[in-house]
Amino acid sequence: MAEPSLPAAYFEGIFAGDADPWDLASSPYEAAKFDRTLAVLSARRAAFALEVGCAGGVLTERLSAVCDHLVAIDISPTALARARQRLSGRPNVRFEVAAFPRDCPVVPGLDLVVLSEVAYYWSDADLDLAARRIAETLVGGGRVLLVHWTGETDYPQTADDAVGRLWLGLSAVMNVDLAERHPNYRLDLWSRR
Repeated sequence: MAEPSLPAAYFEGIFAGDADPWDLASSPYEAAKFDRTLAVLSARRAAFALEVGCAGGVLTERLSAVCDHLVAIDISPTALARARQRLSGRPNVRFEVAAFPRDCPVVPGLDLVVLSEVAYYWSDADLDLAARRIAETLVGGGRVLLVHWTGETDYPQTADDAVGRLWLGLSAVMNVDLAERHPNYRLDLWSRR
């Protein structure tokens, strides 16, 4: 039997105990990964974007520069409070506590979904539901960006398994624009046909 998705309490505990648990604000590795993420996205500005699992808002801050409207969600209220504080001067960013894919904010005209370091926390059933949510809400030409650590974890999925499972659910409506392997992470960019 497949492992269940990690619960909200797991993430709330991590954020309650550490202001920057994955060193997103200070790690040269994370900075380089975010640089590549933004380079891939900057070719085309997003009108309406959804970032799933925004944590403390480090990537959110950078995404806000290439999105007209950005909805940033996280399962942890503590993480979201930090993100709100970090981006208090960005009127184009809206924050919501949500456990995607079960909770899916309404974002009319959604043309970008960013799944950075989140899909491997989900069960097979939640990955299947995530694919359905994306297929239901992403407009034609819309993009999905996935960035995931490829090292060993104790999460329900590996990066490759999570991305592969999402692709199974979306391959009928998406094209692969990029599939990059970097030291310690993979970056995938898909676009809706």
